[in-house]
Amino acid sequence: MLPQREELPVAESEEKTEEPPLFRVLLHNDDYTTMDFVVQVLQTIFNMPENQAIQVMLNVHVKGIGIAGVYTYEVAEMKVAKTTAMAREQEFPLLCTMEPA
Repeated sequence: MLPQREELPVAESEEKTEEPPLFRVLLHNDDYTTMDFVVQVLQTIFNMPENQAIQVMLNVHVKGIGIAGVYTYEVAEMKVAKTTAMAREQEFPLLCTMEPA
């Protein structure tokens, strides 16, 4: 019978996987889009609870701009497109953009 050998741990790779760059999705204030609609967008597209959605909406209203979320490029791009489509469907000029975080 052969003596049992201890299994040695495999050396961890020194290579770190890079995190993908993140992008902020921004909502811009305008004089036509209703506050209720902005809250609805934040709840449905950005999955925010109502209280948080109201806070972000108030930031947009008071400061002129608000951060709806921070995502990878593809997710941010999709959320901008969905927000814009939802706004146009309701005939609101809501501007939604993205920028590197």
